[in-house]
Amino acid sequence: MFVKGSMPIRALKAGLLASSLIAALSSQPAHAKTLEGDLIERVSIAVDADAARLEAVFKDLHAHPELAFTETRTAAIVARELAALGYDVTTGIGGTGVVGVLRNGPGKTIWYRADMDANGVQEITGLPYAATTRQTLPDGSEQWAMHACGHDAHVTWLLGTARVMAQMKDAWSGTLVVYAQPAEEVGLGAQAMVKDGLLERGFPAPDVGFGSHTAPGPVGAVSNSPGVRMAGTDQLDIHFTGLGGHGSTPQMTIDPVVMAAQAVLSYQTIISRNLDPQSAAVLSVGAIEAGRDNNVIPQTATLKLNLRWFDSAVRDMMIRRIDEISRGVAISAGVPDEQLPTRTMKGSAVPLVNDAALVGVIDPALKQLLGETMVVNNFPAVTGSEDFQEVMVAADVPYVFLLIGVAPMEDFVAAVKAGRMAPYSNHNPDFFVDLKAIALGTKVNAVSVLSLLAM
Repeated sequence: MFVKGSMPIRALKAGLLASSLIAALSSQPAHAKTLEGDLIERVSIAVDADAARLEAVFKDLHAHPELAFTETRTAAIVARELAALGYDVTTGIGGTGVVGVLRNGPGKTIWYRADMDANGVQEITGLPYAATTRQTLPDGSEQWAMHACGHDAHVTWLLGTARVMAQMKDAWSGTLVVYAQPAEEVGLGAQAMVKDGLLERGFPAPDVGFGSHTAPGPVGAVSNSPGVRMAGTDQLDIHFTGLGGHGSTPQMTIDPVVMAAQAVLSYQTIISRNLDPQSAAVLSVGAIEAGRDNNVIPQTATLKLNLRWFDSAVRDMMIRRIDEISRGVAISAGVPDEQLPTRTMKGSAVPLVNDAALVGVIDPALKQLLGETMVVNNFPAVTGSEDFQEVMVAADVPYVFLLIGVAPMEDFVAAVKAGRMAPYSNHNPDFFVDLKAIALGTKVNAVSVLSLLAM
């Protein structure tokens, strides 16, 4: 679900950051051989030995995307792989969620999460392992699906890290809990697992939470930054009810399509006229559902909205104004009181806030692995969102969440030279993960987990 922020200042900062990453790549020093370096070298050797298998797993997951709460095939792969590595595996949490527990003596308990679901997007990458078929949903409908946000890489990184941790039990002590979460894209998966007793089922209680996400930065670059990293989010539907009829006699109807169109335009004034210009928020309408036939004015129309925010007061204002605008449009169209628009709240998440101390804990290992200049500690917050933190907030534990570059360096360089922030963005039909990022991302996650366990 990661999406770059759209504000000019953030875009400028990101562009400058991108240019510095490019310059840094050509002047990387050799990694120093220290005790920590020796452990990192062991991780690298283990992952490199497993790289071909990890790429095969990734390609298979990419070719078989599954939408929110339908991740049965993916969950089965995760459960099977973890069980073979000696993890205690529990399935079916929150629908398709999988938890694996590896106990290895006294010490910290780290919870490491990967999300599994895909996007409702038709892939156009042309990759030999691209997703090429529609997914049949439980209600019988069909929908294009694509891993346009890198969750296939997240699952692969988790499985690769789980293997490294099982192979290197002599190098750490404590408990590792890895879990594969459904339905991040709709903002419901983390909450579903919590509601299904994730924190009450007897799993070892977390001391620290950890997660990571693909980003369209260059392979080899990682954002490990403290503080607010991602916006809070809400998914909501607005339902308009009018009076349907024949397209030739609109005077005999109350057209919900026209109401919906007026509302879409009016909603944009919430950001441009109601929000303090020094604050940040996004209001997007992702879908309009109404009617079917050319000559029929439908009875109803539904707008599917997405909000991004950093301040809960801004969130409350946006929802209040959405309600006021929706009602105002309907009243002006002549809708009776009993048919005024309704709002349905769906998935949501609070802003993601990295713990500064944990950022500092994993930073040295990341810089040894990648090079000092390839670990960015001051990347600006983005208006993309996550629900990873919902579990950690419910458990009341600190957490850290990384953004890992997955774009080919040559594509990234060309994009920056052309004045763009990145060669593509998450959720686009041409989004892809460079295969070089599969092994490297696994190393990043593994050394981060080892660092947290060694606190």
